[in-house]
Amino acid sequence: MKIILTGDGSSVTLLRMLMIRLQRVGRTHEPTFRLVLTESTNSTKSGRFLDILGSYDPRSNKSEFNADKIKTWMGKGAKVSDTVHNLLISQKIISGKKINVLPRKSPPKKEEGEKAGETGVIQSTSEEIKAEEEVVEDGITKEVEAEATEELKK
Repeated sequence: MKIILTGDGSSVTLLRMLMIRLQRVGRTHEPTFRLVLTESTNSTKSGRFLDILGSYDPRSNKSEFNADKIKTWMGKGAKVSDTVHNLLISQKIISGKKINVLPRKSPPKKEEGEKAGETGVIQSTSEEIKAEEEVVEDGITKEVEAEATEELKK
């Protein structure tokens, strides 16, 4: 919430940060959502909202959005959540690129050849490490020299 003092300092105007987001209204295991305009400080489950802007049923992929109200509130400075942004783009109410709403931290994908216990890192033996440390007179390691000769043979 922002507080702005006017010129004389006596009157205060409160500006609220408005948000267009989805509010779940469906029963257990039957999700349906209401597109609402609410203050950004309100919890998503509080039930408090200023205006209903549409509805969305993800199971049947039906959506009913009031495009005029949405554009009006966005013009007045209301922000949209990332999921609502993607829904509005898919309904062609607004234009732009979709936003990735997946979790930012995801486990790395395993390679095709890797098994569950393998890490994919080859462990060097002590002999290989010693061979790498020995340097030839001109500053090239034996391993690099061996790779170069193999490439020349090809």
